[in-house]
Amino acid sequence: LDLPAGGYTLTISPKTVVVTGKDAAGVFNGTRTILQLLPALGSEAWKDGAAEKLAAVEIKDQPRFAWRGMMLDVGRHFYPTEDIKRLIDWMAFHKLNNFHWHLTEDQGWRIEIKKYPKLTSVGAWRDSSPPYGNRNSDDGVRYGGFYTQEQIKEVVAYATARHITIVPEIEMPGHAAAAIAAYPELGNSDIPGYAPKVMTRWGVHPYIFAPKEETFRFLEDVLGEVCELFPSKFIHIGGDEAPKTQWKQSKFAQDLMKREGLKNEEELQSWFVRRIGKFLESKDRRLIGWDEIQEGGLPKTATMMVWRDAKWAKHALALGNDVVMATTSHTYFDYYQAPGASELAKGKEFECIGGMLPIEKVYSYNPTFVAENAAQEKQILGTQAQLWTEYGKDMKKVEYMAFPRIAALAEVAWTPVALKNYEDFSSRLTGVMKHYDGGKLNYAKPVPAPKKETKDGSVIQSSLDLYEGHFIESAFDGRQDTFFWANRALKTDDDVTLKLKSPLAAATAVEVVTGGPASKNGDKLESGVLETSNDGSTWTKLAEFKDGKASGTAAAGAKQIRLRVTAPQEFWLIIHEISVGGK
Repeated sequence: LDLPAGGYTLTISPKTVVVTGKDAAGVFNGTRTILQLLPALGSEAWKDGAAEKLAAVEIKDQPRFAWRGMMLDVGRHFYPTEDIKRLIDWMAFHKLNNFHWHLTEDQGWRIEIKKYPKLTSVGAWRDSSPPYGNRNSDDGVRYGGFYTQEQIKEVVAYATARHITIVPEIEMPGHAAAAIAAYPELGNSDIPGYAPKVMTRWGVHPYIFAPKEETFRFLEDVLGEVCELFPSKFIHIGGDEAPKTQWKQSKFAQDLMKREGLKNEEELQSWFVRRIGKFLESKDRRLIGWDEIQEGGLPKTATMMVWRDAKWAKHALALGNDVVMATTSHTYFDYYQAPGASELAKGKEFECIGGMLPIEKVYSYNPTFVAENAAQEKQILGTQAQLWTEYGKDMKKVEYMAFPRIAALAEVAWTPVALKNYEDFSSRLTGVMKHYDGGKLNYAKPVPAPKKETKDGSVIQSSLDLYEGHFIESAFDGRQDTFFWANRALKTDDDVTLKLKSPLAAATAVEVVTGGPASKNGDKLESGVLETSNDGSTWTKLAEFKDGKASGTAAAGAKQIRLRVTAPQEFWLIIHEISVGGK
């Protein structure tokens, strides 16, 4: 067949139904299409015999991307194997083929490792968890769980039968508090106040693996057992949000950096990752990690999973590395799918981490937008949904976060851009939701994405997502009573960029004032620059932000105005208005 892997043809005639595939996965995908064409379980059609009839049709179909996935975090909350299998069934229904299983976290280690039993006897259990509605408090209830190796084999076999590859993730060097609590000698024990424990609060915590031989022996042992359990070509090693504070305090880590000629702790992390990568290569596996793995240099054989923003993908693509697109902007399903206030009005159990990601925005995603040429497009393996579960205490909530948004992302991963149409998708979604009803899925009812426009039709964009209903367009709507409010702490190179409707005709005053009384912290920009550009590539600095304010004169011809963060800050960001020409 003239089709890529996973492609199929389906012919329904008056007497036969024939599926042919490029491979076994293609045939399986064809059978999923038949399921989608059939009436939903429990519908009236099954009672009157209509379900026995399918319209004659000829379909030739193929996936756009080889990697069509979903990530589930079981570190923050644990789900029984029957729940995992049910999720895998629905992944298969949507022709997804990669289940990224996030198995270790600061708040819990979830996989049995025979050589290190304390990983599950100690690391799988925490003393408390934040309750819904008060994320900075504790419920005082011991919580935990883990999967035995026999259970993992069972789930892997279940997924394999549905042509889904399970990609396991073992976090390193950060998000390692649970492992270090079980085996304290693996951490930076030479620093002041060293007292590791399984964490009871969400967020980023300082405990990070020490870069010593004992740690690498441990990690190689763990990964060796992981490779025996999971046939996946890819092994995910995390690599995200690894605070370097303990490495900076550790004499051992600093001495190692001097011996190895490493300039900073970011290079130490890359050194760490390269060593793990070589071990995985010896097992005929490929390393994949979150985009922080490249901050000190990216190993040539590594695949990068991009979650932050486009620049990390562009850098990896330029180096020739493969990429999986998993950006917060379009694939983080722990964001609200409707305005947070309306969701929370249903009950505190509807709490999410913040932001808002309506189904229409998910559908608008194009994972290859970062590619500069056809060769780079081929380096983009695909995309996946992220189900972080700080606010997913049970599978019922996970289903609510995942569905029906996963239907939108599945179509993003399968369908060429030229054939995508949201109105058409939305009309077909009604039929998909009938299948959800038949399967008794606890899915969310899609709501139209709230709309807001700038005052003159200019376009304003940001690497930051909005908090509640504080749209980015509010920063250029001509009103002081509305404002943009970001939904997280700031990172270096976060930006807010205004693309003017037309270039400036003359030199023009520009001013940006950040912060506001809506936040008890003020949420003003502490470190940043105000810049302009004629082409979106070359930028001219107008001013630095001081006390949350910056102003300058933009030259004639400027088409874009940008606020760019130059250092991380704990607080969020409020912008009431970007003033151009005093307006």
